[in-house]
Amino acid sequence: MSTLPVVAAVDGSDDSRRALDWALDAARRRGAPLRVAHVRHHSAWTQSGAPVVVPPPPQDDPVLADVRARLAETEDPPPTEYAALDGAPGALLPELGAAAQLLVLGSRGRGGFASLLLGSNGLTAARDAECPVVVVPRPDREVDDTFPAGPGPRVVVGLKVDGPDDATLDLAFTEAALRGARLEVVAAYPWPIQSWAAPGDLAAPVYDQEAIEHETRTLADGFLAPHRTRHPGVRAEPLPLPGDAAGLLVAASKGAALVVVGRHRRRLLVPARMLGSVTHAVLLHAASPVAVVPPAPAEE
Repeated sequence: MSTLPVVAAVDGSDDSRRALDWALDAARRRGAPLRVAHVRHHSAWTQSGAPVVVPPPPQDDPVLADVRARLAETEDPPPTEYAALDGAPGALLPELGAAAQLLVLGSRGRGGFASLLLGSNGLTAARDAECPVVVVPRPDREVDDTFPAGPGPRVVVGLKVDGPDDATLDLAFTEAALRGARLEVVAAYPWPIQSWAAPGDLAAPVYDQEAIEHETRTLADGFLAPHRTRHPGVRAEPLPLPGDAAGLLVAASKGAALVVVGRHRRRLLVPARMLGSVTHAVLLHAASPVAVVPPAPAEE
C-alpha cells in the first residue's frame, strides 16, 4: 500500500516558502513523499464547471519552477510530485487533503489584506480538509512569556477533559515521537468559578481549586494511557492549568515545535463544519505552527 504524501500548498509568497520548508521536514520524518500544489486563482474551467488540472512544466508555472529550484539545492529530498490546479483556492485547498497525511500552508498568501493575521484560505482549509492541516505562521508573532514551559523540544496539545478527541491526541503523540520531543498536554479548567445566590437563598458552594486540579489531572492521565502504550518513548506531561484554554495554548506556543488542536465536532442541530472558538484563536495568535485535526469519522 502506497504511503500518502505530505502536501504543501504554495503560491510564491514568503509564507508559502516557510510552509514548504515545514512540509519538507515533515515528509522526511514520516518517510513520505512530498506533493507540491499551486492553486492558480485565475483559471480556465471545463463546461461541467470542474477545475482543469494542468501538468505544470516549469516554464509555464513560475511558482512551481521556483520550488523545483529550491528542492534541487536540498540534500536528499523525498520523492516529490508537482501539481498545478486552476480554480478557487478556498474550494480546492481542502480537497487536497482527501489523499494526504498532512496539508501544510502558510498563514497568509499573496491575496487579501496584509494586516490580517490569517488568510481566508487557511481558515477554510483548516475547517474543511479531511486530513490534519498545519498552518505555519510568520516569524514575527509575539506572545506573552508566561507559560511554564520545560527545556528541550516540545509539542503542545490541548485536551478537553469533558470531551477528549483521540485523533488529536494521536497526532500529537506521533509528532512528539517523530521529533524526539516532550508532549505537554494542556488541560484547562475554569478558575475562579463564578456563582451567584439570590437574596435569601443558600450560600453558593465553596470550590476547592486543589481538588479541581487533581480531578483534571486524573481524567487527563486516563485519556493519555492508551496513547502512552502505543508511544512508550514519548514523555507526556499533563498540565492542568486554570484559565482560558485559548490563552494558555497561545502562551504555550512560544518556542514549541508544534501546537495541536482539534476541530469542532459536528452537532445534530449545527451540522456544518466549524473550527471552534479555541482553535480559531490559536490559529490567529500562536507563535508556532498549528496542526488542526479533524474528528475521527465515527465521531463526525
